[in-house]
Amino acid sequence: MPLFDHFHGPLGRRPWESFHGQWAGAIAADLNRRLPKQFVADAPMHLGLAMSADVAEYERSDENGSGDAESASGIGTAVAVMAETYAPPATKLSMPASFPVEVKVEVRDANANYNLLAVVELVSPSNKKEESEREQFAAKCLSYLGRGVGLVVIDIVTSRHWNLHNELVRIAKHDDKFLMPDDPWTYVTAYRPVSRKKKDLIDLWPWPLKVGEPLPAVPLALKSYGCVKLELEATYAEACARLRIPE
Repeated sequence: MPLFDHFHGPLGRRPWESFHGQWAGAIAADLNRRLPKQFVADAPMHLGLAMSADVAEYERSDENGSGDAESASGIGTAVAVMAETYAPPATKLSMPASFPVEVKVEVRDANANYNLLAVVELVSPSNKKEESEREQFAAKCLSYLGRGVGLVVIDIVTSRHWNLHNELVRIAKHDDKFLMPDDPWTYVTAYRPVSRKKKDLIDLWPWPLKVGEPLPAVPLALKSYGCVKLELEATYAEACARLRIPE
């Protein structure tokens, strides 16, 4: 199945979060079918807006008193309990921040305290929006790799024209030879942290992606356990079928 443009044309009117969530779920299900049972793949999704809603709810409760805590959702009650436990002093210092949507697949070892072995990151538009968001995403990826966690980054966002792999290389101050030529907007990159000949290295497999062309199979490195093949084509097709794309 060829890659579709989920951000322009008819598909651009459909929520991209739905597709990313379905694709992450399909990847996790495929890994759970093929990996040994000690490995568990999951697709937790974190919405940045949820955090801002919690903060707003807290501020309303704090300003209006306990009478506002009886909210219909029960959130206010939980906030009131938290405020009674500790009400921080007022501050005039609030730094700008962004809490982007996170769509990813995590592989953990159930036999070793569910240690994180690998992550598949599906880039969201908010990851590419501003310089600070791009740097934040790149820093998160470098943090995974610094802990020896295998990583695959999948970027099919056509609405924002940045290459986050190249951002990662620049932030890490690596040589330009590790950059993807021509800054492709859509791509997938696999990373494997290794120690080889007494050197700490990160093996790279970058693939530019193009709308209308098939997706590759890529290696997903599991920390201390080698690699497993990540079937992007099959899982992408499964996600499309679940959402009736195309019909």
